[in-house]
Amino acid sequence: MASLILVNGVQLAKQQTGVLGVVCFKANYSTEGPRKLPTTNLAALKRGTGGRSSFNGIVATVFGSTGFIGRYVCNKLGKTGSQLILPYRGDHYDALRLKLVGDLGQVLFHPYHLCDEKSIYDAVKYSNVVINLVGRDWETKNFKFQDVHVDGARRLARIAKQAGVEKFIHVSSLNASPNPTPILTKEGSQFLKSKYYGELAVREEFPEAVIFRPSDIYGQEDRFLRYYAHIWRRQFRGMPLWYKGERTDKQPVYCSDVAQGIVNAIKDPDSQGQTYQAVGPRRYKLSELVDWFHRVMRKDESWWGYWRYDLRYDPTFMMKVKFTEFVCTSFPVGELHTERVEREYVTDDVKKGVPTLEDLGVNLTLMEDQVPWELRPFRAALYYDADLDEFEKPAPPQFIH
Repeated sequence: MASLILVNGVQLAKQQTGVLGVVCFKANYSTEGPRKLPTTNLAALKRGTGGRSSFNGIVATVFGSTGFIGRYVCNKLGKTGSQLILPYRGDHYDALRLKLVGDLGQVLFHPYHLCDEKSIYDAVKYSNVVINLVGRDWETKNFKFQDVHVDGARRLARIAKQAGVEKFIHVSSLNASPNPTPILTKEGSQFLKSKYYGELAVREEFPEAVIFRPSDIYGQEDRFLRYYAHIWRRQFRGMPLWYKGERTDKQPVYCSDVAQGIVNAIKDPDSQGQTYQAVGPRRYKLSELVDWFHRVMRKDESWWGYWRYDLRYDPTFMMKVKFTEFVCTSFPVGELHTERVEREYVTDDVKKGVPTLEDLGVNLTLMEDQVPWELRPFRAALYYDADLDEFEKPAPPQFIH
């Protein structure tokens, strides 16, 4: 006589031989007939009541986990009971801090190289979700935009498909275009161009992939707020912007919101094959944002002497950019390089009809609520107690309705 074991609404019949035979019934004992299990491996079935010490059935390989967005994605996945495989290159101590995002034994590390297909396959062969967060803001002698955003993305998608991965998530960029509008350079942003062809490559290899197109992302250790807060971005106390920033519209998004959207897309069966625009809830003029950042940092016009002027009439600034690229080939000071300056004046193109993070159930964070905390370390008179109202509270930025 066979005994029955109930696991997650599925009856496993233990025969007299000791072998587990699968008898699949729905938990509500409906008349729809047997339901096929994706696996009979008990270790792969959901267990626990939810939370970090449970297992939610997701085994995710996160490429680019040590980057800015990667740590937020890993933390949100880990605290909901996911098993994580985190490929890394270089020093493993850079990735080791991520061991704390999940429960004991649930976060595993694997060395890899973007051009080594075997190491990539070894990192994804046990996973049902693969997330590609690998990207470069500037080119180096080892990795060009084509190598990372196009060839690398294609390779990851192809190997994930071969390994039988159920869901592949690729992070691209808002404003990705085959022919970006030139502003300071003759050909326009090569970053945005490579991101566009990277999306095509992923779609060719993994047609049902989920693609995210984020705008400028801000948060802890970002490259948006800290880019404008860095002393090297300014000319003494002046801030050069193309047309004073009046012709550029931005819709920045909070890093945690992007990470939550990725996690929600993993759990949503209707997200397969979709493209999502990861943008914030409000739209601003770049000039208004930069002025507000300096008001928050107590470095505005009245108190600190800040002023904003037209970049077109200051050739010395671009000379400084070129000098920075020449001297700092691997990591430019203040992330100041030609590609970044070119891309910062591209207006965010949010297309109608394309779903956003709100369609994934994400409650978007307002910049007015988060940015003062992010810019707190950059304030003038940092050690004065602002709670005593010694300083006038900065006026919030005007957003575009």
